[in-house]
Amino acid sequence: MKIVLVGQPNCGKSTIFNNVAGYKAITSNFPGKTVTYTLSKMTFQGITSEIVDLPGTYSLTSFDLAELEARKYLLREENDVIINVIDASLLGRGLELTLQLLELNLPTVICLNMIDEAEAKGVIIDTDKLSRLLGVPVVTAIAYKGWGLNGLFETAYKMGQKPVKSEFQPFSKDVEQVIKDLSEHIKKVDYAKKFNVTNRFLATKLLENDQHFIDEIKASDKDFIKIVQDYQLKLEKCRDRSSDEIISSERHHLSMQLYESVVKLSKPKKEFRNYLDSVLMHPIFGYVSLTVILYLFFNFVFYVGALFEEPLLDFFYQFLPYAEQVLGADTLPYHIVNGVIQGLAGGIAIVLPFLFPFLLGLAFLEDTGYLPRVAYLMDSFLHRIGLHGKAIIPLILGYGCTVPAVMATRILESERDRFITSILTTMVPCAARITIIFGLVAFYLGPKAAIFVFVFNIVIVAIAGKILSNIMPEITPGMILEIPAYHVPSIKILLSKVWLRMKEFIVIAWPLLIVGSVVLSLLKHWHLEALINQLISPVTLLLGLPVAVGVTLIFGVLRKELSMVMLIQALGVTNISTVMSATQIMTFTIFVLFYVPCVATIAVLVKEIGSKRTLFTIIFTFLIALVLATITRLVY
Repeated sequence: MKIVLVGQPNCGKSTIFNNVAGYKAITSNFPGKTVTYTLSKMTFQGITSEIVDLPGTYSLTSFDLAELEARKYLLREENDVIINVIDASLLGRGLELTLQLLELNLPTVICLNMIDEAEAKGVIIDTDKLSRLLGVPVVTAIAYKGWGLNGLFETAYKMGQKPVKSEFQPFSKDVEQVIKDLSEHIKKVDYAKKFNVTNRFLATKLLENDQHFIDEIKASDKDFIKIVQDYQLKLEKCRDRSSDEIISSERHHLSMQLYESVVKLSKPKKEFRNYLDSVLMHPIFGYVSLTVILYLFFNFVFYVGALFEEPLLDFFYQFLPYAEQVLGADTLPYHIVNGVIQGLAGGIAIVLPFLFPFLLGLAFLEDTGYLPRVAYLMDSFLHRIGLHGKAIIPLILGYGCTVPAVMATRILESERDRFITSILTTMVPCAARITIIFGLVAFYLGPKAAIFVFVFNIVIVAIAGKILSNIMPEITPGMILEIPAYHVPSIKILLSKVWLRMKEFIVIAWPLLIVGSVVLSLLKHWHLEALINQLISPVTLLLGLPVAVGVTLIFGVLRKELSMVMLIQALGVTNISTVMSATQIMTFTIFVLFYVPCVATIAVLVKEIGSKRTLFTIIFTFLIALVLATITRLVY
């Protein structure tokens, strides 16, 4: 059995998915973060089945690439049950997607998630009546607490074992007649079967002028498109509006009718969080609050990281003299053991102490719902540099990992915006580069210097965005972003999210770090390290860095953390400040912050924007890194 979770952005699909499949999809109180589907196995009451979490979508007619991914999956795959997840506090809006899903004629269950939010707003829903009107089961849930999920999946399994297909809700009589007449034509040519949809669904989409279906049919049957255009004109004569507007209005009217017939409004509860936005989104105090919150956040990360870094390094490095004494100073076994210890120490003592508090803080800001507020505050700045306000979503995600951030550019409608935002996300410090900022700059030069690096980075990203926008001018429309309610984050979900993100470092990066460390040790043993450093010396000498750091820049392309961790090994000291000046530490950090993206990011860039544009991104970021690091060398 395959169960598919479908719903509008930020309705809680991924939270339900993680509850039943284990934490496998990043969730947050932030619309638009899921841009591709996630499939997993789940076992419920002894039965194993597949469950799919689709990207959030407002409609089955969309030009947004992430939403198209959801529609493509629904139409092309064989699905046994659809769970339509609706934010109960936004029922009227959510029902518009529900009406389209019912037209697919598949077994469907409605999940009214966040029912506690609805009640807090004074929205009391008669679920039995809603179920009778729609002809499908309706279940209430509070996904982030795990409440109501057993009942939801019991209902879904019953629907899957004894499938009852959903029925569409009819529009007004005159509109319905046009849809019916066009459906009769579609039935004769059997196009609905080709697209794996019902005749009525296809007729509705053609009347809405859905370009996907229009283009597919037009390629082989232009005569049929003329028939469709005749029916579009016939529909337009009924209401004196375009056919897509008429269908959309009918759907909106019907969803409002359903909403009014099943909802009773009472007085909303007075809660502290209802007053938070008067400060956090205030035109002046909002920016003051943002500055204070980020200052506290970065100090928290630095404090926790610094607390553990030095004692842990001392613990690991106490074994090196013992290994040297037993194995001999310049022997092959000693260099291998030295590489392993350096790799272990780098992961445990340098990366994890900063990575864990950073990811925990980021998860907290995500789940409380503060990040969409940041997007709202930053929207005007993005428009000034010529980008759509929605570009803030991938840019903010970039502070976690560049790979999902580049993928999140799919939410942008404009190809030009996707390209520019993809380049800019590679310049935003991901968790790995943030580790470098904390482990090097904050640790050796102080937290204020680290904050300067972050502010400097934002300024450079803005200037780079402005330059690219001027090269590729385009008018950007205003941003419409749903601002979710504040939530108190679940500790379990916060820790699960931190683990999911840290697992990538532990499973992929850390072994690479240990292997890389051993390779560097062997290069030293065979005296090959000098050859590589000599090849990269034009860059290191230009930047005024020790020639020995050249090899660490190569490893940094594999994973950014490697640049810093292997720096210690390359220089042969545990205290970097004894061999590098403050200027050299800052120059090295600025170069690593902006230069070539890591291999994982390069791979996803090729997929999202193509190989030529990826090559442009690599050259563009490398030149920026070179120029900025050179200036840093001269002025810092």
